[in-house]
Amino acid sequence: MHAPGNTLDLPSVVPPGGLEDKAGRELFRRLAELRAHGGRLVFTNGCFDLLHPGHVDLLARARAAGDFLVLGLNSDASVRALGKGADRPVNPFSVRAFILAHLASVDFVAGFDEPDPLKLILALEPDVLVKGGDWPEERIIGCEDVKARGGRVLSLPLLEHFSTTALIARIRKNNTSELP
Repeated sequence: MHAPGNTLDLPSVVPPGGLEDKAGRELFRRLAELRAHGGRLVFTNGCFDLLHPGHVDLLARARAAGDFLVLGLNSDASVRALGKGADRPVNPFSVRAFILAHLASVDFVAGFDEPDPLKLILALEPDVLVKGGDWPEERIIGCEDVKARGGRVLSLPLLEHFSTTALIARIRKNNTSELP
């Protein structure tokens, strides 16, 4: 069993900028095998700072849209660049990747340093691109590229009452009685 500090040693986690490294080569090997058997690659992305039921639900539904789910995970620097707050991410990349890599719905976690996952989407060429319903399809990064290759883009409805930002606000108020 790997400890969270050793997350980057997990074979199913590609660290930010690591597509050329051992884990990145393994990811591409598995994708080639998947495609050779007619499998469909699904890609989604996000910060996944404090994992909650909304995240788990979205990931399960994303995985159900294909045969193999790669989750693009914002690096710590990428999360900070999004302006989510000076204290974000709450959990560092290694902890977030460790948790996500152990979900049954997630086949691979691939980190990225950029503010958006376009470079990763272009490298992986997913058959299905998924984001939460708070993203209209036309605003989903990589939408045009995936569709141009004949792929599908899905904006899935979110599970109501769950949000990392709202969860952090409730914790700051020390009011866990408001938790769903």
